[in-house]
Amino acid sequence: VLWAAMIVLSHLLLRGAHPSPRRRLGGAFLVGVLVFAVSAPMAVAARYSYDQAGLVEKVFGRSDRTKSATRPEEAPDSWAEKPRLNILLLGGDGGEGREGVRTDTVIVASMDAATGDTTLFSLPRNTARMPFPEGPLRDAYPYGYTDGDGANAEYFLNAMYLNIPALYPDILGETDNLGADVMKLSVGEALGLQIDYYALVNLEGFTELINAFGGVTVNINEYIAMGGNTDRGIPPKRWLSPGENQHLNGAEALWYARGRYGSDDFARMDRQRCVINAVIRQVNPQTILTRYEAIARASGDIIFTDVPQELLAPLVDLATRVQGGNVRSVVFKNGVDGFVSANPDFDLMRERVQQALGESKEPPPEPEPTQTPTPGTDEPGGTEQPGEQPDESQQPGDQPGEAPDGAPDAEESEAPTSENVDDVCAYDPERAQEARDNPPYWVN
Repeated sequence: VLWAAMIVLSHLLLRGAHPSPRRRLGGAFLVGVLVFAVSAPMAVAARYSYDQAGLVEKVFGRSDRTKSATRPEEAPDSWAEKPRLNILLLGGDGGEGREGVRTDTVIVASMDAATGDTTLFSLPRNTARMPFPEGPLRDAYPYGYTDGDGANAEYFLNAMYLNIPALYPDILGETDNLGADVMKLSVGEALGLQIDYYALVNLEGFTELINAFGGVTVNINEYIAMGGNTDRGIPPKRWLSPGENQHLNGAEALWYARGRYGSDDFARMDRQRCVINAVIRQVNPQTILTRYEAIARASGDIIFTDVPQELLAPLVDLATRVQGGNVRSVVFKNGVDGFVSANPDFDLMRERVQQALGESKEPPPEPEPTQTPTPGTDEPGGTEQPGEQPDESQQPGDQPGEAPDGAPDAEESEAPTSENVDDVCAYDPERAQEARDNPPYWVN
């Protein structure tokens, strides 16, 4: 306001006592341009500052005002104090017509604070017998989160967030999100990692968030259904077709990450890491600045986390390194490399985690082909609405030591290398052409 007043006052003092109409008009135009040039950037900056303050207060609480049973006591001032940061990424299916939240997406992002190299660990939502560290949760579930039946969906990994707080609301003491604390402890115990923080994205608002980013670009190597329902025999009316560098809007990105018709959970887990990688690679300062209001509005409504405000400055510094770092991943798939969803070998899982963390510091090895379960053999098609909980079929290996047919015994299995996410998500012309030549029956 002061700058604008100075421009107007200077003009009035310098234009003379009796300016001609032409000079009056020209002076008014020049003053208007100068006032706009000075005021517009300041107005935008003020608006962004206001939005930023609202976003920070809504999403990131101060450590002295929020409560957590699992968050580190102090946020590091620099990454020299904490060489690695582990964040649990959860995708919740809460929404209209649903009771509570089930976390169908469970991914741990482990970031090397010095290099930004990141390893993603994806766990199937139907992982059974999840363990707990020593403490009240292990006292309540001494044999892990199970009733003895590895196929009971109420004791799957994705049910813990909702079910355990309902049964034991005070089991960990004061906390703002008991479900998230339970999952941090359990997933950390399963992987042999200390989970520092969590971030939950409600998939009901995922579409809005991706739209706020301006969409994401991914490679598609097969037809991906948008809609449909296997249980009712209703095929999808829309789908995503194979193609390179396809730019998806929010609704399309949601189906890319969550669609299961004619597919399975494990193919979906593969696509989810591609969405995460696309966001890491494509979101840049220019995108954030030009779309900041939409991003802030969407983020405030769908993101929940125990990351404190004090960590935001070091996190921004780390984010720049992560964007330029090496991103690798391990996806635990039923019947592959000794992993059995109904009866996991957690010692083997921890070995794979430690090996993968070591690989992230080295040049990525040539990817080795892995046997992916044929869609529909390990699990039924399930429901096709994003976030909807399907009926799970009986999984083999419900008794200790029992593994599904064709799966290697845990003691005989060699820990596989992690995968470079850029390679996994790359366009495969031969695979895409094969999909076009032999499309699913529901593609017409």
